[in-house]
Amino acid sequence: MKFTLSWLKEHLDTEASLDEILYALTDLGLEVEEVIDPASKLASFTIAKVVHAESHPDADRLRVCRVATDEGETQIVCGAPNAREGITVVLAKPGDYVPGLDVTLSVGKIRGVESFGMMASERELELSDEHNGIIELPSGEVGQKFVDWLAENNPAAVDPVIDIAITPNRPDALGVRGIARDLAARGLGKLKPLAVTPVAGSFDSPVSVSIDAGLKAKGCPYFAGRVIRGVKNGESPEWLKKRLEAIGLRPISALVDITNYFTFDLNRPLHVFDAAKVAGGLRIEPAKGGESFAALDEKTYTLREGQMVIVDDNGVESLAGIMGGSASGAEADTVDVFLESAYWDPITVAATGRALKINSDARYRFERGVDPAFTLDGLELATQMVLDLCGGEASHVVSDGAMPQVDRAYKLDPARVISLVGMEIAEATQRATLEALGFTLDGDMATPPSWRPDILGEADLVEEVARIASLAQLEGKPMARETAGVPGAILTPVQRREKMARRTIAGAGYNECVTYSFIDAASATLFGGGADATKLQNPISSEMTHLRPDLLPGLLQAASRNQARGAGDLALFEVGPAFTGGEPGEQHLQATGLLVGQIAPRDPYGSRRPVDLYDAKADAEVILSAIGAPARMQINRKLDGWWHPGRSGVMALGPNKLCAFGEIHPKVLREMGVKGPAVAFTIWLENVPFPKAKGPSRPALEMSDLQAVERDFAFVVDAKTEVLTAVNAALGADKALIEAVNVFDQFTGPKAEEQMGAGKKSIALSVRLQPRDKTLTDKDIEAVSAKIIDKVTKATKGSLRS
Repeated sequence: MKFTLSWLKEHLDTEASLDEILYALTDLGLEVEEVIDPASKLASFTIAKVVHAESHPDADRLRVCRVATDEGETQIVCGAPNAREGITVVLAKPGDYVPGLDVTLSVGKIRGVESFGMMASERELELSDEHNGIIELPSGEVGQKFVDWLAENNPAAVDPVIDIAITPNRPDALGVRGIARDLAARGLGKLKPLAVTPVAGSFDSPVSVSIDAGLKAKGCPYFAGRVIRGVKNGESPEWLKKRLEAIGLRPISALVDITNYFTFDLNRPLHVFDAAKVAGGLRIEPAKGGESFAALDEKTYTLREGQMVIVDDNGVESLAGIMGGSASGAEADTVDVFLESAYWDPITVAATGRALKINSDARYRFERGVDPAFTLDGLELATQMVLDLCGGEASHVVSDGAMPQVDRAYKLDPARVISLVGMEIAEATQRATLEALGFTLDGDMATPPSWRPDILGEADLVEEVARIASLAQLEGKPMARETAGVPGAILTPVQRREKMARRTIAGAGYNECVTYSFIDAASATLFGGGADATKLQNPISSEMTHLRPDLLPGLLQAASRNQARGAGDLALFEVGPAFTGGEPGEQHLQATGLLVGQIAPRDPYGSRRPVDLYDAKADAEVILSAIGAPARMQINRKLDGWWHPGRSGVMALGPNKLCAFGEIHPKVLREMGVKGPAVAFTIWLENVPFPKAKGPSRPALEMSDLQAVERDFAFVVDAKTEVLTAVNAALGADKALIEAVNVFDQFTGPKAEEQMGAGKKSIALSVRLQPRDKTLTDKDIEAVSAKIIDKVTKATKGSLRS
């Protein structure tokens, strides 16, 4: 929305400076995007007078002038044909920037004669294209600022143009008067009254109007107009042309310029038809579809069925609320016109404009909502301007439909306004603010003006008061603490655990991924999900139809994309929620890591090898230790289907699963497009028991100064017996004394079966005994060894290897 400062002052009686107005506009929510201030580039130029002029000794067309300035007389060489003694001129001194020449002046020498500045032409100051001579001023004092002289004698030349951004909820600011109203409410002046005097008609309008019954409810509630005969459609007066040119509009003719002026001045789009080209009356009705319409933008459009149009007996004459037609447009020889003013439904206008891809100033305003109550007033004011500028005689007003009722009222609660805004605004000030904006107050009920369709509740009243009071006046204040003293922890235990897990995994060399919480149905099904309980009703794509049941699908998809781009060795992780349903509480927090490819880069020492389940297990144990999991856990094989059944395990405390680790099932890797080997771990962060002690201190480190003892055992067991069974059995022999059990050898294969029998193998365990209170004797060691042998043989149904 563009306007000039002088245009604004037609509605606003103010002494505020340009800078004050610009600041207030942005602070009010009407953000200033650009200001074109002609005075800024003319600020350095002053008025001078030529006291003597004589011919240049070496050039017939040059004259050497003595010029009186505010700094005394100076010498200037000038080539203008009108340079002569006695004229008042505009002086540019050395050091001044001349915008029309794009140069900064310096002391020069022209044909051997020094010149201290120049006397400027209008083109050199970018005031016009005139350059046949220097500027001759009819008045002015030596030393006077040229911009001050222009402000008094030709204010349009230094009239700033202001361009502001209008949000969709402020259609009232699409007119200069609406902007002036906001500034007046802020206190930057007084809004000038707008007197509307109805023009008395002297004859009946030969053009009738009617609205299709189906469009009166939704489309065009009210349509009015009148014929003005005997007009002279010549050029607009200079003031009107300059205003339109300043905001980027090309003056066309007086009749058209008047309608454009009202669009920007009062936010009241109008249209003039050449009455001689209208056959019969004007009717507002839906298009039948397929009609061809030649618009004023010199384009032809094919209309769709139901689009709202204005027709006469010849066919479509105008797209309602959007653009007139060339067939009935006003021309230079137009004598009789029909001036139309209507209220159009915003949604109907927007739908038609978008369908036909027509952008016009009228559509821009009608689809946001103009003032319905100003429909007749706008017609009367425009009629008077037509009569003043073009002459003629007006008919009686003809109309159809009824003005839509937009009255509504909301409660103004001054105390709540203060509470929400955070500023002490007196009740009287709040009421005065709303009244200045056009609201009507009856007790504590505020009725919005008809030009504010965006006011739809009590919250909007609060916003208006706050906007005018200026939120820039808010002072930052610390919020009061709920309790005195040092504030308590903000993060919950789970959040602290999540943070620790993320830092620990990253420290282990993994790269964090942040994947979508939505995955495709096939991947969700592959990981135990895909049910209707996790299906999205409005997915953003076909690849994001379900909530993820696990973090592994997203990591595997990321691994597949990386492999496709040549990255084979990957260490990825993610910490986030996985979902079993769509209701609150049907989610759990996971920390998942994925290793793909080789464990190390190539080197001369053979360090490079494929990742295996023990890599995943080792990393998982480090993370579990960091988040406070117990040192001892059971390992079982109660695995989900996406884990390899023979190369995976679950760390648990009884039925409570803490972590799953191991190889990903080959079938899953094929489905996800990942080339193995691939191992992973998933930790259920919320399942790990929290410490009983609430304080930040850790328990004392327990150390023993007694010698640890290690004993080795070898057992002959069935070839299908899991090593884990033997390890768990050995650990349970004496939980207080046995510190660790490790497998250091497995003897399997044909040679083992030759020695131990068909279907047999040997498992060798190293058991570390750590005494706490006394040194172990041989008898103590033998007793513990007997328990270990008994536990392992019972659990594995094997025997001690001899």
